[in-house]
Amino acid sequence: MTHEISSKRLSLKDLNHISQNVTELQLSESSLLAVQACRDYLDKNFGSVNSKPTYGINTGFGSLCHTSIDSIHLTQLQHNLIMSHACGTGEEVPEKIVRWMLFLKIQSLCYGHSGVSVEVVLRLIDFYNHGVYPVIYEQGSLGASGDLAPLAHLALPLIGLGEVTYQGKKYTGEEINKLKGWKSLQLQSKEGLALINGTQFMLAYGVFLSLESRKLWYWSHITAALSIDSFSCNMSPFDERIHLIRPHKGQLTSAAMIRELLQDSEIAVDEKQNVQDPYSFRCIPQVHGATKDAIDYFIKTVLTECNSVTDNPNVFPESDTIISGGNFHGQPLALGLDFLSIAMSEIGSISERRIFQLMSGTRELPPFLCKNAGLNSGLMILQYTAASIVSQNKHLANPSSTDSIVSSNGQEDHVSMGANAATKSYKVIDNLKTVLAIELLTSAQAMEFHVKDTSSFLKSIISIVRSVVEPYDNDRVLYKDIQLAKEIMEFTELDMDIIN
Repeated sequence: MTHEISSKRLSLKDLNHISQNVTELQLSESSLLAVQACRDYLDKNFGSVNSKPTYGINTGFGSLCHTSIDSIHLTQLQHNLIMSHACGTGEEVPEKIVRWMLFLKIQSLCYGHSGVSVEVVLRLIDFYNHGVYPVIYEQGSLGASGDLAPLAHLALPLIGLGEVTYQGKKYTGEEINKLKGWKSLQLQSKEGLALINGTQFMLAYGVFLSLESRKLWYWSHITAALSIDSFSCNMSPFDERIHLIRPHKGQLTSAAMIRELLQDSEIAVDEKQNVQDPYSFRCIPQVHGATKDAIDYFIKTVLTECNSVTDNPNVFPESDTIISGGNFHGQPLALGLDFLSIAMSEIGSISERRIFQLMSGTRELPPFLCKNAGLNSGLMILQYTAASIVSQNKHLANPSSTDSIVSSNGQEDHVSMGANAATKSYKVIDNLKTVLAIELLTSAQAMEFHVKDTSSFLKSIISIVRSVVEPYDNDRVLYKDIQLAKEIMEFTELDMDIIN
């Protein structure tokens, strides 16, 4: 399916559609005209030796901004910029994130305030449409002056340098251009700066994490509801009246989801012997709900950034103006990503406590949920694994945005560290998926010891689990079961409208 790049505001629904269905991009007529008009303006006003010094067009970069560059060297200036800034290191960025980087860079350039040529935009679209993904590294961006290092790696193949992956193989920039019949581009004034100045690295992670966090938040209620029934918990903590007198939006939604998931459960309506349940069960709406509010805040930030121009300087041909500012600064995303990490980490923390309780040998459940405890250890070490991951997430949730290191000879004296916040949050989310997968396995096993039925929806979830993971009658190797449970969460289609 094809998506048309335009100035139309992107919604979360649009991003989800692009993620799941879009295989090709095309440039709308209005965007083409906007890009061309901006480029024509630069060519008209900055193509002669008498052009006034303007940052990023005919000057050096960073603390070299006061150094004027002769008009005959403007192409070399832009090529030098791309090459010198490609200093990424660490692990390679996953292709699914690189794909979002391509999309978001194209989108931002097409508002017509960046000064790139149509040729550059079309080549980036070619990369996206053909599945040509520049090799980019996780480390190197300070999250201000744009994501310079990762975006430089994104741009290198445009000029025949760097590396890409294509159909599972790695090629140099020169090799992929030959294979595809593309000519290496000769960048014009400002084009290099427009390509590397922007927040598309951290934003690409942000888009992916927006979609993934919503899905995992839904799954956290499925696993929690299964645990509630498995542990024979009271339903009174989810009574709407409690939440209407403390009406945080996320809390109300969370409580409603638990009621919905357990609405026809025989266990839920059964009379309980326990007066109160542990906090990890009783306070699900308060904890999960607070995370929902954090996710909503984060998504709002991401959507604003998706519909923004984040390079510098910005060109306004209609008013004959070029303005140097700071839209490249990643502070909004850095704060949002840190907030998301903290919020999602807490979902894992409370999930692990439920896992612990289910294995405690109380409420008529056997120790570690095995019939022959002693000879068998049952699910004992699953809780260990969850605890280890939760501990790691607590460390990863320490904010990156509170740090700043002066760079570029003092010119760039405050940075966001949003790129570090992004890669950390990505790890937190993946860790959370593993913890929830363990709770899914644990609660499904606990349900094996119940005579009465849980809800019809949760029975369908258990059936999916049992289609790939057998009950634990005797000890066996467990690590593959965790991966299978993660795949269930990854590929099972859910009605996400319930959480909107």
